[in-house]
Amino acid sequence: MRSWMKMIKELTIRPTGERKIRKAPSYSFDEEMEEPLSGTKVKEILSTSSDVVFREFSLQGKERIPCMVAAVDGMVNKNLLDQFILKPLMVDLAGHQEFAQATLSNVVEKLQSLLPGLELKKISKMGEAIDAVLSGDAVIFFGDIKEGIVLGAKGWDNRGVTEPITESIVKGPREGFTETLRTNTSLVRRKIKHPSLRMISLKLGDMTNTDVVVTYIEKLASPDIVSEVLRRIATIKIDSMLGSGYIEEMIEDNPYSPFPQLAFTERPDVLAGKLMEGKVGIIVDGTPVVLVVPATLWQFLNINEDYYQRAVVAILSRFIRYVGAFVAIVAPSVYIAVTTFHQEIIPTDLLMSISASRQGVPFPALLEAITMTIALEILQEAGLRLPKPIGSTIGIVGALVIGDAAVKASLVSPLMVIITGLTAIASYAIPTFDLGLVVRIIRFPFMILAGFLGFFGVSVGLYLVIVHLLSLRSFGVPYLSPVAPLRVRALLQDTIVRAPWWALKRRPQFLDVENPQSGEKGKG
Repeated sequence: MRSWMKMIKELTIRPTGERKIRKAPSYSFDEEMEEPLSGTKVKEILSTSSDVVFREFSLQGKERIPCMVAAVDGMVNKNLLDQFILKPLMVDLAGHQEFAQATLSNVVEKLQSLLPGLELKKISKMGEAIDAVLSGDAVIFFGDIKEGIVLGAKGWDNRGVTEPITESIVKGPREGFTETLRTNTSLVRRKIKHPSLRMISLKLGDMTNTDVVVTYIEKLASPDIVSEVLRRIATIKIDSMLGSGYIEEMIEDNPYSPFPQLAFTERPDVLAGKLMEGKVGIIVDGTPVVLVVPATLWQFLNINEDYYQRAVVAILSRFIRYVGAFVAIVAPSVYIAVTTFHQEIIPTDLLMSISASRQGVPFPALLEAITMTIALEILQEAGLRLPKPIGSTIGIVGALVIGDAAVKASLVSPLMVIITGLTAIASYAIPTFDLGLVVRIIRFPFMILAGFLGFFGVSVGLYLVIVHLLSLRSFGVPYLSPVAPLRVRALLQDTIVRAPWWALKRRPQFLDVENPQSGEKGKG
């Protein structure tokens, strides 16, 4: 019994200190990583992998100097390796006046001044050498001395900069993040050409050794938020870090809330805009999804195109999205409450029409709504996972066929099919995938409450959701800011409505930014 309780505790209670998934196992060569550098030992560790290539040769200085270059085939630029590493070492240095005095003891210092290349550094530990080789750089070893040279030679194939699918817009930039870290950081640097833009490099994952960059603007971001982000990331202990979703789940404030507490984006312009507001970005190598903290509820309902449209158009678009989100949550539960408990509020003619459409339907409104909603979720999931040409077809054809067959078989009423379709369309107005998932989840408790308690149950559900939202924090920032706590200026500037650009003179007050004034903006 005690072992069962211990297992349940480990699976449900996150440690208050270090936030970790599991303790990393100890590997046989972990202890050797801190040992002095040895080219022979590095070759012994990596030579069993067929993609790691070793090239041995000799240099002739004042004495004969044995050399070895190690690199991973497919991760290095072979032309760069040949022209700027092997050729200078094997051909250009022969007979060089300065290199003629080189010996095994001073060869590293001599080559540091003679070799071309922007990225060049001296190393002296096993871990540094292995990490450099497996990260795509070339490492030069010299005989049995305890020093080597790392030359930047990364050059693997990667996906080009294309428009992100999940955040497509009509008016605005078309470029999106890729799976390559340095491409992503350069895209951000192109947007913000200011020396205050900071990028702090970290490594996560004991096995994957994934590069992570925390980016912010020093003059704008709150030092407390920046230090908290770095502290939480530093406490992550995990074997593999394959995507930003790993970090999101391990640093969020409330791990059991269905609401997302970290925003994400695939667009450099979105990240640049959030950094200008004083927020912090987390870029993970190998994924085009960049995390943004802290996050508020309204951030998930606003899109970047709001800032490329005129203010009046942006306000109307936001209003439609807010209404769509509300309808997607409560439409089925309101239908259940009205048809089950509150028929007196329906006009007589409409009531007779609803009654006639429900004749022959053997199920109560609650079971009818839950069945149709589950069918809708299955169709959405099937359409999402199937290949695009098939997915769109099965979504449309499946909905038409199933809906029509269900009505003809008197399993559901025609009005229920209309309500389900309206709910699906309204949920598509939610621009953020994470918030859309939350709406799909909480729709079911609302339907159950409406089926047993009517409008009172819907009110109880809304009350519980609002209380939960009021209790949430994202890195110390209230989740409903600036509505609760109320900050009128921020609310009227850029929350539910968006003021014109010439009126947006202050950054979000709830972030406690160091420089709240965003500068005077002329009207023309």
